[in-house]
Amino acid sequence: MNKVHFFLAFIILLTSCNQKPIGKQISTGELNHIAIIIDDQLWNGEVGDNVRNKFAAPVIGLAQEEPIFSINQYPAKLLEGYMTHSRNIVVIKKSPKNSYRIIKDEFAIPQNTVYISGTSVVEIVDILNKNSADIIKLFQETDIKLSQQLNDSSLLNKNRLRDRFKISLDVPIGFKYAMDENNFVWLKKDIISGNQSILIYQVPQTCLKRNSNPIDNIIKMRDSIGELYIHGTVSESKMITEQGFAPYLTMTTLDGKKTYYTQGTWELKNDFMSGPFINYAVEDTINKRLIIVEGFCYAPSKNKRDLLFELRAIIETLKFLK
Repeated sequence: MNKVHFFLAFIILLTSCNQKPIGKQISTGELNHIAIIIDDQLWNGEVGDNVRNKFAAPVIGLAQEEPIFSINQYPAKLLEGYMTHSRNIVVIKKSPKNSYRIIKDEFAIPQNTVYISGTSVVEIVDILNKNSADIIKLFQETDIKLSQQLNDSSLLNKNRLRDRFKISLDVPIGFKYAMDENNFVWLKKDIISGNQSILIYQVPQTCLKRNSNPIDNIIKMRDSIGELYIHGTVSESKMITEQGFAPYLTMTTLDGKKTYYTQGTWELKNDFMSGPFINYAVEDTINKRLIIVEGFCYAPSKNKRDLLFELRAIIETLKFLK
Protein backbone atom coordinates (compact mmCIF):
# COMPACT_ATOMS: atom_id res chain seq x y z
CA MET A 1 0.00 0.00 0.00
CA ASN A 2 1.52 3.36 -0.96
CA LYS A 3 1.78 6.37 1.35
CA VAL A 4 -1.31 8.08 -0.08
CA HIS A 5 -3.45 4.99 0.44
CA PHE A 6 -2.06 4.53 3.94
CA PHE A 7 -2.95 8.11 4.84
CA LEU A 8 -6.45 7.78 3.35
CA ALA A 9 -6.99 4.54 5.27
CA PHE A 10 -5.96 6.34 8.45
CA ILE A 11 -8.44 9.19 7.87
CA ILE A 12 -11.24 6.79 6.89
CA LEU A 13 -10.82 4.71 10.00
CA LEU A 14 -10.71 7.69 12.33
CA THR A 15 -13.86 9.19 10.84
CA SER A 16 -15.82 5.97 10.42
CA CYS A 17 -19.37 5.90 11.75
CA ASN A 18 -18.44 2.68 13.52
CA GLN A 19 -15.91 4.26 15.83
CA LYS A 20 -12.95 2.04 16.71
CA PRO A 21 -10.63 2.42 19.70
CA ILE A 22 -8.35 5.30 18.73
CA GLY A 23 -5.38 3.84 20.62
CA LYS A 24 -4.90 0.97 18.14
CA GLN A 25 -2.58 1.23 15.17
CA ILE A 26 -3.79 1.06 11.58
CA SER A 27 -3.17 -2.40 10.13
CA THR A 28 -0.63 -2.78 7.36
CA GLY A 29 -0.07 -4.99 4.34
CA GLU A 30 -1.06 -5.24 0.71
CA LEU A 31 -4.42 -6.54 -0.42
CA ASN A 32 -4.63 -10.32 -0.85
CA HIS A 33 -1.70 -10.96 1.51
CA ILE A 34 -1.86 -12.97 4.73
CA ALA A 35 0.60 -13.62 7.54
CA ILE A 36 0.83 -17.21 8.80
CA ILE A 37 2.32 -17.46 12.29
CA ILE A 38 3.53 -21.03 12.63
CA ASP A 39 6.68 -22.83 13.73
CA ASP A 40 8.92 -24.22 11.01
CA GLN A 41 8.33 -27.84 12.01
CA LEU A 42 4.57 -27.58 11.31
CA TRP A 43 5.08 -25.34 8.29
CA ASN A 44 7.42 -27.80 6.58
CA GLY A 45 5.07 -30.74 7.06
CA GLU A 46 1.46 -31.74 6.42
CA VAL A 47 0.00 -28.67 8.15
CA GLY A 48 2.01 -26.29 5.96
CA ASP A 49 1.02 -28.23 2.84
CA ASN A 50 -2.63 -27.95 3.81
CA VAL A 51 -2.34 -24.20 4.43
CA ARG A 52 -0.71 -23.66 1.04
CA ASN A 53 -3.27 -25.84 -0.74
CA LYS A 54 -6.14 -23.86 0.79
CA PHE A 55 -4.97 -20.25 0.92
CA ALA A 56 -2.60 -20.27 -2.05
CA ALA A 57 -4.88 -22.23 -4.38
CA PRO A 58 -5.01 -20.84 -7.95
CA VAL A 59 -7.47 -18.03 -8.66
CA ILE A 60 -10.24 -19.27 -10.95
CA GLY A 61 -10.32 -17.78 -14.44
CA LEU A 62 -6.66 -16.81 -14.83
CA ALA A 63 -4.73 -18.27 -17.74
CA GLN A 64 -1.53 -18.27 -15.69
CA GLU A 65 -1.71 -19.50 -12.12
CA GLU A 66 -1.75 -16.93 -9.32
CA PRO A 67 -2.61 -17.72 -5.69
CA ILE A 68 -5.75 -16.53 -3.94
CA PHE A 69 -3.45 -15.03 -1.30
CA SER A 70 0.24 -14.31 -1.17
CA ILE A 71 1.44 -16.01 2.00
CA ASN A 72 4.22 -14.96 4.33
CA GLN A 73 5.20 -17.42 7.07
CA TYR A 74 6.73 -16.28 10.35
CA PRO A 75 7.77 -18.14 13.51
CA ALA A 76 5.50 -17.79 16.54
CA LYS A 77 7.86 -15.45 18.41
CA LEU A 78 7.09 -12.68 15.89
CA LEU A 79 3.45 -12.55 16.95
CA GLU A 80 4.48 -10.18 19.71
CA GLY A 81 6.33 -7.91 17.29
CA TYR A 82 5.83 -6.40 13.85
CA MET A 83 3.41 -9.01 12.50
CA THR A 84 0.72 -7.98 14.98
CA HIS A 85 0.11 -5.02 12.66
CA SER A 86 -0.81 -7.21 9.67
CA ARG A 87 -4.43 -7.02 8.50
CA ASN A 88 -5.08 -10.76 8.07
CA ILE A 89 -3.28 -13.19 10.37
CA VAL A 90 -3.55 -16.94 10.94
CA VAL A 91 -1.86 -18.34 14.06
CA ILE A 92 -1.38 -22.12 14.08
CA LYS A 93 0.14 -24.19 16.87
CA LYS A 94 -0.06 -27.44 18.79
CA SER A 95 -1.91 -27.28 22.09
CA PRO A 96 -3.29 -29.56 24.84
CA LYS A 97 -6.79 -28.96 23.41
CA ASN A 98 -8.36 -28.25 20.04
CA SER A 99 -9.45 -24.66 19.44
CA TYR A 100 -10.63 -22.39 16.62
CA ARG A 101 -11.48 -18.73 17.13
CA ILE A 102 -11.44 -15.41 15.30
CA ILE A 103 -10.70 -12.10 17.00
CA LYS A 104 -11.49 -8.83 15.24
CA ASP A 105 -9.21 -5.80 15.61
CA GLU A 106 -7.11 -7.42 18.34
CA PHE A 107 -3.85 -5.56 17.70
CA ALA A 108 -4.75 -3.09 14.91
CA ILE A 109 -7.69 -1.93 12.78
CA PRO A 110 -9.08 -3.33 10.54
CA GLN A 111 -7.75 -6.77 11.39
CA ASN A 112 -8.70 -10.44 11.50
CA THR A 113 -6.66 -12.79 13.69
CA VAL A 114 -7.53 -16.47 13.33
CA TYR A 115 -6.24 -18.82 16.04
CA ILE A 116 -6.06 -22.54 15.25
CA SER A 117 -4.65 -25.04 17.72
CA GLY A 118 -4.84 -28.80 17.94
CA THR A 119 -3.53 -31.71 19.93
CA SER A 120 -1.98 -33.24 16.81
CA VAL A 121 -1.26 -32.59 13.15
CA VAL A 122 -4.39 -34.56 12.23
CA GLU A 123 -6.57 -32.34 14.45
CA ILE A 124 -5.07 -29.11 13.08
CA VAL A 125 -5.59 -30.26 9.49
CA ASP A 126 -9.19 -31.21 10.32
CA ILE A 127 -9.87 -27.70 11.70
CA LEU A 128 -8.33 -26.16 8.57
CA ASN A 129 -10.43 -28.36 6.29
CA LYS A 130 -13.64 -27.41 8.09
CA ASN A 131 -13.03 -23.66 8.31
CA SER A 132 -10.73 -22.55 5.46
CA ALA A 133 -13.59 -21.49 3.16
CA ASP A 134 -15.03 -19.22 5.87
CA ILE A 135 -11.58 -17.77 6.60
CA ILE A 136 -10.96 -16.99 2.93
CA LYS A 137 -14.37 -15.31 2.69
CA LEU A 138 -13.67 -13.21 5.79
CA PHE A 139 -10.24 -12.07 4.58
CA GLN A 140 -11.54 -11.19 1.11
CA GLU A 141 -14.52 -9.28 2.50
CA THR A 142 -12.18 -7.26 4.71
CA ASP A 143 -9.87 -6.44 1.80
CA ILE A 144 -12.80 -5.56 -0.47
CA LYS A 145 -14.20 -3.17 2.14
CA LEU A 146 -10.81 -1.52 2.56
CA SER A 147 -10.40 -1.14 -1.20
CA GLN A 148 -13.86 0.44 -1.42
CA GLN A 149 -13.05 2.86 1.40
CA LEU A 150 -9.83 3.91 -0.30
CA ASN A 151 -11.82 4.70 -3.47
CA ASP A 152 -14.46 6.74 -1.62
CA SER A 153 -12.47 9.96 -1.61
CA SER A 154 -12.32 10.29 -5.42
CA LEU A 155 -15.30 8.91 -7.32
CA LEU A 156 -16.77 9.58 -10.74
CA ASN A 157 -20.01 11.54 -10.82
CA LYS A 158 -22.84 9.03 -10.36
CA ASN A 159 -25.51 10.92 -12.27
CA ARG A 160 -24.94 9.26 -15.66
CA LEU A 161 -25.39 5.75 -14.34
CA ARG A 162 -28.29 6.84 -12.16
CA ASP A 163 -30.10 8.43 -15.09
CA ARG A 164 -29.30 5.62 -17.51
CA PHE A 165 -29.86 2.51 -15.39
CA LYS A 166 -31.26 3.70 -12.04
CA ILE A 167 -28.24 2.27 -10.26
CA SER A 168 -25.38 3.56 -8.14
CA LEU A 169 -21.80 2.36 -8.59
CA ASP A 170 -18.71 3.71 -6.81
CA VAL A 171 -16.19 4.04 -9.66
CA PRO A 172 -12.89 5.81 -8.90
CA ILE A 173 -11.85 8.84 -10.95
CA GLY A 174 -9.10 6.98 -12.84
CA PHE A 175 -11.80 5.45 -15.08
CA LYS A 176 -13.05 7.31 -18.15
CA TYR A 177 -16.12 6.81 -20.33
CA ALA A 178 -14.86 4.91 -23.39
CA MET A 179 -18.39 4.43 -24.75
CA ASP A 180 -21.87 5.52 -23.69
CA GLU A 181 -24.80 4.14 -25.69
CA ASN A 182 -28.51 3.75 -24.86
CA ASN A 183 -28.24 0.55 -22.85
CA PHE A 184 -24.47 0.14 -22.72
CA VAL A 185 -21.64 1.89 -20.86
CA TRP A 186 -17.93 1.09 -21.10
CA LEU A 187 -15.62 2.57 -18.45
CA LYS A 188 -11.89 2.20 -19.00
CA LYS A 189 -8.73 2.93 -17.02
CA ASP A 190 -5.27 2.96 -18.55
CA ILE A 191 -2.55 1.27 -16.52
CA ILE A 192 1.09 0.48 -17.26
CA SER A 193 1.18 -1.95 -20.19
CA GLY A 194 -2.57 -2.33 -20.43
CA ASN A 195 -5.99 -1.33 -19.10
CA GLN A 196 -8.90 -2.22 -16.83
CA SER A 197 -12.51 -2.03 -18.00
CA ILE A 198 -16.01 -2.09 -16.55
CA LEU A 199 -19.02 -2.80 -18.76
CA ILE A 200 -22.57 -2.00 -17.66
CA TYR A 201 -25.64 -2.93 -19.68
CA GLN A 202 -29.19 -4.17 -19.27
CA VAL A 203 -31.12 -6.89 -21.07
CA PRO A 204 -34.60 -8.39 -20.63
CA GLN A 205 -34.87 -10.84 -17.75
CA THR A 206 -35.94 -13.51 -20.25
CA CYS A 207 -32.38 -13.63 -21.60
CA LEU A 208 -31.68 -16.06 -18.76
CA LYS A 209 -34.12 -18.71 -19.89
CA ARG A 210 -35.69 -21.09 -17.40
CA ASN A 211 -34.66 -24.75 -17.52
CA SER A 212 -31.54 -23.96 -19.51
CA ASN A 213 -27.84 -23.75 -18.72
CA PRO A 214 -27.22 -20.24 -17.34
CA ILE A 215 -23.55 -20.39 -18.41
CA ASP A 216 -24.61 -20.80 -22.05
CA ASN A 217 -26.98 -17.85 -21.76
CA ILE A 218 -24.37 -15.63 -20.12
CA ILE A 219 -21.80 -16.51 -22.80
CA LYS A 220 -24.31 -15.65 -25.54
CA MET A 221 -25.09 -12.30 -23.90
CA ARG A 222 -21.48 -11.23 -23.40
CA ASP A 223 -20.42 -12.45 -26.87
CA SER A 224 -23.23 -10.47 -28.50
CA ILE A 225 -22.13 -7.36 -26.59
CA GLY A 226 -18.54 -7.98 -27.67
CA GLU A 227 -19.60 -8.23 -31.29
CA LEU A 228 -21.54 -4.96 -31.08
CA TYR A 229 -19.15 -2.77 -29.11
CA ILE A 230 -15.72 -4.21 -28.33
CA HIS A 231 -13.33 -4.55 -31.26
CA GLY A 232 -9.59 -4.64 -31.77
CA THR A 233 -7.42 -2.83 -34.28
CA VAL A 234 -7.48 -5.83 -36.64
CA SER A 235 -10.34 -5.94 -39.14
CA GLU A 236 -13.35 -7.99 -38.00
CA SER A 237 -11.89 -8.62 -34.53
CA LYS A 238 -14.35 -8.77 -31.65
CA MET A 239 -14.40 -9.80 -28.01
CA ILE A 240 -15.67 -13.31 -27.29
CA THR A 241 -15.54 -15.72 -24.37
CA GLU A 242 -12.43 -17.90 -24.59
CA GLN A 243 -13.62 -21.13 -26.19
CA GLY A 244 -10.89 -23.35 -24.76
CA PHE A 245 -11.85 -22.73 -21.10
CA ALA A 246 -15.37 -23.09 -19.72
CA PRO A 247 -16.27 -20.17 -17.41
CA TYR A 248 -16.93 -20.92 -13.76
CA LEU A 249 -20.35 -19.98 -12.34
CA THR A 250 -21.37 -19.40 -8.72
CA MET A 251 -24.49 -17.87 -7.23
CA THR A 252 -24.27 -14.85 -4.96
CA THR A 253 -26.21 -11.67 -4.17
CA LEU A 254 -25.62 -8.00 -4.92
CA ASP A 255 -27.72 -5.43 -3.10
CA GLY A 256 -29.91 -8.30 -1.91
CA LYS A 257 -30.66 -9.50 -5.46
CA LYS A 258 -29.99 -12.92 -6.97
CA THR A 259 -26.78 -12.72 -8.96
CA TYR A 260 -24.99 -15.06 -11.38
CA TYR A 261 -21.25 -14.57 -10.85
CA THR A 262 -19.08 -15.83 -13.71
CA GLN A 263 -15.29 -15.99 -13.91
CA GLY A 264 -13.51 -16.78 -17.13
CA THR A 265 -11.22 -15.67 -19.92
CA TRP A 266 -11.96 -13.38 -22.88
CA GLU A 267 -10.18 -13.10 -26.19
CA LEU A 268 -10.35 -10.97 -29.31
CA LYS A 269 -11.38 -13.18 -32.20
CA ASN A 270 -9.06 -12.69 -35.19
CA ASP A 271 -6.58 -10.89 -32.94
CA PHE A 272 -4.07 -11.83 -30.24
CA MET A 273 -5.41 -9.99 -27.17
CA SER A 274 -6.90 -11.85 -24.20
CA GLY A 275 -7.33 -11.67 -20.44
CA PRO A 276 -9.55 -12.59 -17.48
CA PHE A 277 -13.06 -11.32 -16.73
CA ILE A 278 -15.60 -11.36 -13.92
CA ASN A 279 -19.27 -10.99 -14.83
CA TYR A 280 -22.21 -10.22 -12.53
CA ALA A 281 -25.70 -10.81 -13.97
CA VAL A 282 -28.12 -9.35 -11.42
CA GLU A 283 -31.84 -10.12 -11.50
CA ASP A 284 -33.94 -6.97 -11.13
CA THR A 285 -37.34 -8.68 -11.02
CA ILE A 286 -39.23 -5.47 -10.23
CA ASN A 287 -38.18 -3.98 -13.58
CA LYS A 288 -38.08 -7.36 -15.38
CA ARG A 289 -34.47 -6.93 -16.45
CA LEU A 290 -30.95 -8.15 -15.88
CA ILE A 291 -28.28 -5.62 -15.02
CA ILE A 292 -24.93 -6.92 -16.21
CA VAL A 293 -21.76 -5.47 -14.70
CA GLU A 294 -18.53 -6.96 -15.97
CA GLY A 295 -14.92 -6.26 -15.18
CA PHE A 296 -12.03 -7.34 -17.38
CA CYS A 297 -8.42 -6.43 -17.85
CA TYR A 298 -5.69 -6.55 -20.46
CA ALA A 299 -2.20 -6.53 -18.99
CA PRO A 300 0.07 -9.02 -20.77
CA SER A 301 3.16 -8.21 -18.72
CA LYS A 302 1.48 -8.01 -15.28
CA ASN A 303 -0.12 -10.39 -12.81
CA LYS A 304 -3.90 -10.17 -13.03
CA ARG A 305 -5.16 -11.20 -9.57
CA ASP A 306 -5.00 -7.80 -7.94
CA LEU A 307 -6.30 -6.01 -11.05
CA LEU A 308 -9.40 -8.22 -11.03
CA PHE A 309 -9.78 -7.80 -7.28
CA GLU A 310 -9.88 -4.01 -7.70
CA LEU A 311 -12.65 -4.43 -10.28
CA ARG A 312 -14.54 -6.80 -8.00
CA ALA A 313 -14.40 -4.27 -5.15
CA ILE A 314 -15.85 -1.59 -7.45
CA ILE A 315 -18.60 -3.79 -8.88
CA GLU A 316 -19.72 -4.98 -5.45
CA THR A 317 -20.70 -1.40 -4.53
CA LEU A 318 -23.67 -1.78 -6.91
CA LYS A 319 -26.96 -0.42 -5.54
CA PHE A 320 -30.37 -0.27 -7.18
CA LEU A 321 -32.20 3.04 -6.92
CA LYS A 322 -35.95 3.57 -6.72
